[in-house]
Amino acid sequence: MVKVGIPRALLYYEYYPMWRAFFDALGAELVVSESTTKDVAASGVARVTAETCFPVKIFMGHVISLIGKCDFIFVPAVRSMEEKVHNCSKFLGLPDMTRAVIPECPPLLEVDIDMEKKRELYSSVYALGRHFTWNPLKVRRAAKLALQSHGEYKARMVREGKTPSEVLEGKSEQRDGSSSVALVGHPYLLYDDYVNHRLISRLEGQGVIVLTPEMVSQADMKQTTHELAGGSYWTYEDEVIGAGGYYIKKGVVDGVISVMAFGCGPDSVMMHILDRYARRERRPYTCLTLDEHTAEAGLATRVEAFIDMVRKRR
Repeated sequence: MVKVGIPRALLYYEYYPMWRAFFDALGAELVVSESTTKDVAASGVARVTAETCFPVKIFMGHVISLIGKCDFIFVPAVRSMEEKVHNCSKFLGLPDMTRAVIPECPPLLEVDIDMEKKRELYSSVYALGRHFTWNPLKVRRAAKLALQSHGEYKARMVREGKTPSEVLEGKSEQRDGSSSVALVGHPYLLYDDYVNHRLISRLEGQGVIVLTPEMVSQADMKQTTHELAGGSYWTYEDEVIGAGGYYIKKGVVDGVISVMAFGCGPDSVMMHILDRYARRERRPYTCLTLDEHTAEAGLATRVEAFIDMVRKRR
């Protein structure tokens, strides 16, 4: 059986059920890298330039950790998930960058995801499937199962109020406390405990109920993004502006914490929009910026100070 490596980084928390359904239907065995550690992060940091954002450095570390454990590594190039909405360049060039900085890695399985070019998308999916079968009907069935699995995954998180970690890894996160905080940002920052220094566990340890973007319906996020920014320009804008704006507007939480990677241009614009909106609505808001130099003590102090402020405000 062919083994396909899946790095536990970047889009893993967004699309892993989809990838698993697709490769399972084609008879492949998936090998998912272990959770991020200091060694994984260090190996990734050593391979790329300092200007590269921390999430990509983490991704490269996960790719290195899969060497010798699989026959292929799956590295998609996600260009656009809807018309006139674009993705960050790190996702567009991820396969080429991976090959360039890790020449010893196993062969890459690539697929170009661009919803603005449907015909090319179908061809790219079939080309990916031909590594496992030459039967186009089998590839088509695998693609349908993948889309179905993705829809069920998203719906379950909204319906049951679960995070990706709870669904994918069977984690049980408490939902009781004296305060509530919305945590918004990209999944690769919110759910990697090494990158964010166990942020969700830290908040829950202080008696805080944590709500996340996955608990907001796509329709509500889209509507809020349109109200605050006139619509989406970046592919994953809804999970920041849409979710953060929704929680601020509804007033269902005591405060909002956004998380971004240092040096991320799109995120810096999105966090500024959220900051202005929170000030206008007089809602407690703070933004945490993460990179490989972020100290756990400093982050803990900021989080504790924010929670203290929220509780005194109440």
